[in-house]
Amino acid sequence: MKKRLKLNKKIIFPVSKPNITQKDVLAVNKTLKEGWVSSSGPDIKKFEKEFSKYINRKYSVTVSNGTAALEVAVKALGIKKGDEVLIPNFTIISNALAVIRQQAKPIFIDCDMDTWNIKIEDIKKKITKKTKAIIITHIYSFPNNMDKILSICKNNNILVIEDAAEVLGQSYKNKKCGSFGDISTFSFYANKQITTGEGGMVSMNSEKLYKKCSSLKNLCFGKVDRFNHDDIGWNYRLTNMQAALGLSQLKNIKSIIKKKMSIGKSYHKSLHLNKNIQILPPSNSFSKNIYWVVGIVIKNKKMTALNLSKKLLKFGIETRPFFWPMHKQFVFKKLGKFSDYNYPNSSYISKYGLYLPSYFHLKTEEINKISKIVSKILD
Repeated sequence: MKKRLKLNKKIIFPVSKPNITQKDVLAVNKTLKEGWVSSSGPDIKKFEKEFSKYINRKYSVTVSNGTAALEVAVKALGIKKGDEVLIPNFTIISNALAVIRQQAKPIFIDCDMDTWNIKIEDIKKKITKKTKAIIITHIYSFPNNMDKILSICKNNNILVIEDAAEVLGQSYKNKKCGSFGDISTFSFYANKQITTGEGGMVSMNSEKLYKKCSSLKNLCFGKVDRFNHDDIGWNYRLTNMQAALGLSQLKNIKSIIKKKMSIGKSYHKSLHLNKNIQILPPSNSFSKNIYWVVGIVIKNKKMTALNLSKKLLKFGIETRPFFWPMHKQFVFKKLGKFSDYNYPNSSYISKYGLYLPSYFHLKTEEINKISKIVSKILD
C-alpha cells in the first residue's frame, strides 16, 4: 500500500525569491541618504563599468528591464520594416515584440529537445534575402552552441543579438555568455541571478552602438538643444537606487552561481533516474549548467505541466510553467499571424514542462522532499 503524502494549503516552497543581503540594503540606503534616487547618480556608471568588466565587453548601458534591453538593441542595429529576424519559437514574447515594434518580421525556429535552445540545423532553412539578424536566447541555463551559430551568421552576413537574460554568470567554452555577437541583452528581474527589482542591460564592443543605445534609452535628447529630440526613443532609464543594488549584488555573483549549481545538481541526482522525467544534466560538451531555474519535462504524458503544478501546489510547492511558444500566442492569432506553422518540440515542452523551486536558500533536504513528491505524483 502506497504511503499517502501530506497535503498543505500554504506555499512552503516558493518557485523563487530574491537573495537580498544586508550589504545590499546598506548600498540602497546610502543612495537614499545622499539623494541619488532618480536616473542620474554615480552608481549607474559604476554598475555599467563593473558589469562590462565581468562579462568582458567594452561598453554596457543600463535600462529599465530586459524587454527594454531587447527593444533598444533591435532598434540600435537598424532593423526596420521589410527585414526578417530569426528568433526561437520557445522563448519569452519580448523577443518577438521587439522585432514587431520595428515593423520587421520575426521568423520562428523550433527548439531542440536536448537543451531546449534553438534548433541549429533549422537556422539555415529559415534564412532568406530579407534576413537581417538573429536573436539567440540562452534558455533556462545551458548556452547555445555559439561556434556553430556565429559561423552561420558570418557566412550569411547576419547580425547577432545575444539574449543572455537567463544566463548571467554562464560561460560557453570558458567565455562569458553575453560577450558574443554584435550586441547582448540582460535582465535583472527579481528571479534572476542578480536583481535590481526590475532592470536590464545592453552590452556591446562598438562605441557607435554604445552611443546609440545610450541615446535611445534616454528619449534621444538633442545634442545641441536638449528638448529638440534626434530620434524616437524611450524613457527606459534605470534609477541610481537600482544600480546601487545591482552593483552590490554583482559583487556576490560567484557565490550565487555556485549555490544555484549545487541546487541544480541535487535535483538532478534525485530525479534523473526517473524514466518519466527529463531534467537537464549538470554539464555538456561545452558548458556547465548553472541552473538559473531547474526545469523538468514530463515524458510519459501522464498529465500536463498545468495539472502537475496544481497537484504540487496542494503540497505547498509553487512552480512556473515553461514559456508558451510564439506560434501559439493568442495575441498573434488575433492579429492573424504565424498560426499556420508547426513546431513540435516547443509545442511539447511548453505543454509538459515546468520549473521547480530553486531559490538561493533552498536546502538539500528540502530539494529531496520536493523531488520525492514530484516522483510519486508522476509514477
